[in-house]
Amino acid sequence: MKQIKCKEKLSHKNKENTGKLFEAEPYNMHLGQLPLTLLALMCRDTSETCTARLHINALEGEPFFLKYCPFSPGHKNEPNTTKWLKSNDSRGEVELRSSSSPRMTLHDYVLEFWPVELDDSGSYFFQMGNHTHEWRLNVIRRSKHNCFTEKQVISKTVEVGKALQVDCSHSYYRNLINRTALYKNCEKIENNKNPSLKKNAEFKDQGYYTCMFFLHHNGKLFHVTSTYNITVVEENISKIKTKIKSELCQLLLGTDVQLNCSASLNEKDHVYWNFLRDDGQDPNEHEGEEIKARTSEGKWHASRILRIENINEKNLNFSYNCTVSSEKGLDTKRFILLIKDRGDIPGHVFTGGMITAVVISGGVVCLVIVAVIYRIDLALFYRHFMGRDETLTDGKTYDAFVSYLKGRRPEHGEERAFAVEVLPRVLEERFGYKLCIFERDVAPGGAVVDEIHSLIEQSRRLIIVLSTSYMFNEVKYELESGLHEALVERKIKIILIEFAPISDFTFLPQSLKLLKSHRVLKWKADKSLSYNSRFWKNLLYLMPAKMARPRRGECEAEPVLARSCP
Repeated sequence: MKQIKCKEKLSHKNKENTGKLFEAEPYNMHLGQLPLTLLALMCRDTSETCTARLHINALEGEPFFLKYCPFSPGHKNEPNTTKWLKSNDSRGEVELRSSSSPRMTLHDYVLEFWPVELDDSGSYFFQMGNHTHEWRLNVIRRSKHNCFTEKQVISKTVEVGKALQVDCSHSYYRNLINRTALYKNCEKIENNKNPSLKKNAEFKDQGYYTCMFFLHHNGKLFHVTSTYNITVVEENISKIKTKIKSELCQLLLGTDVQLNCSASLNEKDHVYWNFLRDDGQDPNEHEGEEIKARTSEGKWHASRILRIENINEKNLNFSYNCTVSSEKGLDTKRFILLIKDRGDIPGHVFTGGMITAVVISGGVVCLVIVAVIYRIDLALFYRHFMGRDETLTDGKTYDAFVSYLKGRRPEHGEERAFAVEVLPRVLEERFGYKLCIFERDVAPGGAVVDEIHSLIEQSRRLIIVLSTSYMFNEVKYELESGLHEALVERKIKIILIEFAPISDFTFLPQSLKLLKSHRVLKWKADKSLSYNSRFWKNLLYLMPAKMARPRRGECEAEPVLARSCP
């Protein structure tokens, strides 16, 4: 807060009289000089705390005061009637009295707040006779996470090694202060006897220092704070930070380059580029503006960019000088541009590398394609190579239960022959699987439904040979039991074989749509006859892994409908 000395408001004549009175003996003082003496003493006591600034910030929750200095030239003969007013946007000017608020106290020239709150923001007027003085008060919200508010901080800069002083004193509240504490970055500095700081500055002393005054008023405890932001800077030093006097830059002709001239310096020093030629500056050389900033350590850092576009022979082997100008003289660093060697990689090496990369990439792509196309063959080879057998420990009797249309009509003969003859010949005789075929393996006369359910539970797979008349036969019990085991109990996997082309699958239960598409196999007559056909490989892939050897003397690629090898 700006302080106004009352002696500056007195006339030159009064200054001389006041000085004489202070030097004279009390007993020789004239009666006419007594009021002037009292006036001078009163002025000396109050001038230091007068509120002179028109726009004032105050911190929410702390005591605050406005004080008017009445001893201005031209106002001393005016009436002594005083009045305090506050301007309210909605109600206009309102006169303030001691009864206006329990937080507000009026003492002629002083308006005190115990404490000031956000609602106290506004315009305040002091009237004395015909004279009016105005202040604009802005109450700042207190920070909930800090012991100070940034808008109320006073910044100070101290050079390292110079005197650093933080004086915790308050001229207005000094008679009410009970104790004072000093904080650094909101942590208390333990020094109860002298809550002030005076020492030679070090870099570690940088930070926020808060003086907190504790005072009593009307039986309540209040506190007032003053915060200083102390920045410690190094002593005056200007120098380009480098270990060499020149730097060689290898570049290619026709390219662009940016040279950065940077330095640590003082606030008033400058950095610039010096590259004068006898024949003048090259038009492709462009010097940027100086950029100067202050670092977190309190130092100054400056830089200036030199941009050279489309480098030519004229720019090579020439000294571009980065210079710092300071009170102590000049400091310079040189940059020299050289041609960069071309052809770092021999042509035959580059060509060979590209060919190798293309070949490897092509090989990887081919391997991926082959793996996708022949994934079934690879899986069967892996089973055979590793000797996997999934049937050893599951406790089931059959590898698959075969469900097919059991009608005796002539049109159903091929489907029945496929289920009763072809499947056993391939899966049992050649690959060692054990199938459960109801009319072959179950004696007649039992409870059909119960036996079917029991046999399906003892099987690892359920093979269904589909036909359009399938659901109109007694095999629907087999299908329902198998679907329950597959979809509910998850104890069996279903394999669908489409023996003859089917255009409409609406006759099948909706639950079959939950089966994976690769579990539906299509029998394609002549194409599927060979043991090495895609049909049998896919069927073996869906069957449980089991080690088996072909019968002795069996042909490797014999058609499955043939009886014997030629």
